[in-house]
Amino acid sequence: MERASTGARLAEAVQDCALSVVSVLRGGHHCGVLEPAAGTGEPDPLVVGAVRVLGADVLSPRAFRGIAPTAGDLDLVRAAARHRSAEGTSMPLAWMHWGLRTALHAAEGGRGIAAPLGEPESAWVATVSWPVLTHRLAQLASLAAPGLRCGLTAQASLRVRDLARGFARAVRRGDWLQAAGAGRWLAALDGVPVSLELARGMEFVERFGAADEARVRLHVQAARLLSEARAR
Repeated sequence: MERASTGARLAEAVQDCALSVVSVLRGGHHCGVLEPAAGTGEPDPLVVGAVRVLGADVLSPRAFRGIAPTAGDLDLVRAAARHRSAEGTSMPLAWMHWGLRTALHAAEGGRGIAAPLGEPESAWVATVSWPVLTHRLAQLASLAAPGLRCGLTAQASLRVRDLARGFARAVRRGDWLQAAGAGRWLAALDGVPVSLELARGMEFVERFGAADEARVRLHVQAARLLSEARAR
């Protein structure tokens, strides 16, 4: 019972943090994304857990809008980044950890926590089926952001049509979180088929998926900002 309660509270913390990020990305409040100010004591373990779930997206206001994180936010991100991935950690978790540490390193101007020594392996992108590709990249949508160019981006750019196919399938199935994550990647890549009508598709995803999942809103907003930047 306690485990279920903790899981529910973590899910709520993820939703709250994601909504706060969305507000900043949409030009709303510019206070701390995760907490209003530093000096509030020990970091809340649930918020630290939410940071680990959202990854680099907790610092995306800096990447997308140049909004520096507050000292309180940085403290929480540092606490999350100290959780080193154990050997044998799954590929998505390894990439999420890399993205979080890389974004934190950039936010600290290279003066704080050491950046990862190397990227996780990305050769799998070229070999997996298109449904698996879509599933995994959607899990790693926080890496589709300015300043996080990596081997994963380079590999994904070679499978745009497969990812577009996966996006369309996720929309048809009503898998809104996967569709939003895949669409965010497509907004960051060249060669997306015009027939996909990505912008319209993402509006559809937001309309039907955002009410129940704040990360859908986050990915859709990030995709809009990526598309706007590419159009300039």
